[in-house]
Amino acid sequence: MSATTILVAGSNLAGRHGAGSALHAREHYGARLGVGVGRTGDAYMIPTKDARLRVMPLEAIAPHVATFLAYAAEHSHLTFRVVAIGCGLAGYKPEQIAPMFAGAGDNVQLPPEFRRVLKTVNP
Repeated sequence: MSATTILVAGSNLAGRHGAGSALHAREHYGARLGVGVGRTGDAYMIPTKDARLRVMPLEAIAPHVATFLAYAAEHSHLTFRVVAIGCGLAGYKPEQIAPMFAGAGDNVQLPPEFRRVLKTVNP
């Protein structure tokens, strides 16, 4: 039996999934319209924009990342492939988002730009 891979993408609280990694998650991984947080299909959405599509502050994104990391730890039989959330349409830099993923479990695959930042922070 092969392990299921879950795409972890950035989203908005309205769950519109109209562009970027959210659109990819909707078209290819079963992310449901109207669900901007958590898992639907083989996608897990972490909001980086609010319901009006305004960029959320980092301190509002961090709890959603923490909730995701707890979910991933509870579902160790799954593999989670994280895209560089917040670094596309939301406009953040990897140096701002990657530290939120420090301590991610072995079943969480981080994007290269996050791995580079975390390696620099925790050599």
